[in-house]
Amino acid sequence: FIACADFACQAAHLLEKAMEEFSPEELPQKLDEIHAVEHAADEKKHVVLNTMVKAFITPIEREDIILLSQNIDEMTDKIEDVLIRIYHNNIRSIRPDALQLAKVVIRCCEAVKEMMGEFADFKRSKTLHDRVVNINTMEEEADQLYISSMHTLHTTCTDPIEIISWREIYMYLEKCADACEHVADVVESVVMKNS
Repeated sequence: FIACADFACQAAHLLEKAMEEFSPEELPQKLDEIHAVEHAADEKKHVVLNTMVKAFITPIEREDIILLSQNIDEMTDKIEDVLIRIYHNNIRSIRPDALQLAKVVIRCCEAVKEMMGEFADFKRSKTLHDRVVNINTMEEEADQLYISSMHTLHTTCTDPIEIISWREIYMYLEKCADACEHVADVVESVVMKNS
């Protein structure tokens, strides 16, 4: 799970770098880089699920392992989706508030990775609950940034195509934070079931 979460962190950092050092001409190469990370994450998820198939006894219920694997994989998928939208929509420059949202996504991903490190010892952990709450708080921060970014977009931009394009990108950035929160929710659920 930690390795799977690390792929999401790698993808988030690649997304931020692509946005910070934005060059429309380099987007196809950046897409290839982030897709390679996403593909590696898929491979790791299959390793986790194949290991589970061979295990006679698993540390938590099989359904929870599947759900955690899928949700962690979804983090990486959503991050790749943002860069795909930037490319699809032929974005020529990055709005500062989008970069702010990307930075929150990085913090969320890093927090999930740390939480998964703590999850290995969830029955004795003293900090796991606080880590879940922290991710929920960051997701709320992303929601607020999303709302203010959308408002700014609609009050300062007059080009309808640009508005449509950025609405989609903001929405996908916000979904990245949601994906992180979904992992935290599953972890919390597993702890409740096994306590």
